[in-house]
Amino acid sequence: MASSIADMCSTAKALSRNPLGIIALFIVLVYGFASLVTTFSSAFTHDERILLVYFLVTFPVLVLLIFAWLVSCHSSKLFGPTDFKNEDNYVRMHIAAAISLATASAKDPSKDKELDINNLTNIILDAGPVAKDHTSTQNSHILWVDDRPENNVYERRAFEAIGISFSLALTTSEALSMLHRQKFAAVISDMGRKEGPREGYKQLDTMRAEKDYTPLFFYAASNAPEHIRETKDHGGQGCTNNAQDLFEMVTKTIINRH
Repeated sequence: MASSIADMCSTAKALSRNPLGIIALFIVLVYGFASLVTTFSSAFTHDERILLVYFLVTFPVLVLLIFAWLVSCHSSKLFGPTDFKNEDNYVRMHIAAAISLATASAKDPSKDKELDINNLTNIILDAGPVAKDHTSTQNSHILWVDDRPENNVYERRAFEAIGISFSLALTTSEALSMLHRQKFAAVISDMGRKEGPREGYKQLDTMRAEKDYTPLFFYAASNAPEHIRETKDHGGQGCTNNAQDLFEMVTKTIINRH
């Protein structure tokens, strides 16, 4: 008896290491209670026994439907790091998924440039040790300025997968105030906001006039050559509307600074 309990505890501990195992434990627990209840079914009325039968029939169907939804829509979340022989592959999987989602929802998901997920994932992973060793410092903290931050959720998730954190600002004045209070590894900004169609340049000019040389990248509606040149003229480091280019520019800058 003691050996069986020990085996059950060991199995439960192993299963609890990833989401799939937790789902399995939940199913076992529910059916365990159901079996216990059916043992004393004679104490129930006919209607109560009918309800129990309905539950036992519909529960697995419901679990199957939920599992199918998870596999089709959130497959990368069904595994834990210990499911991989090399845990770096776990990080790689999540970064690749985030990059794909970010590119699909980008301001201009251009088809002119083929998305090289493997190459870009390797570039971002190069920043991993930097982010991991400095998660509480300016070395892995980015200021993102955009009056519609909900448009950049997937992009931020890709960066966060390697330990980079963000502070968000909605306006130029808010961004400048935050820059006065602390240092950031980089600034990512949109261009046009409620304050004006060229507010990004105004913010960049103010930063440089105040001798703030934090690397700044525009993630805006254009990556035209003339806008890239204008960004350089204002003292910025890059301008793009492509999520892949943004990841590459920002992570390389973080790596080169350290």
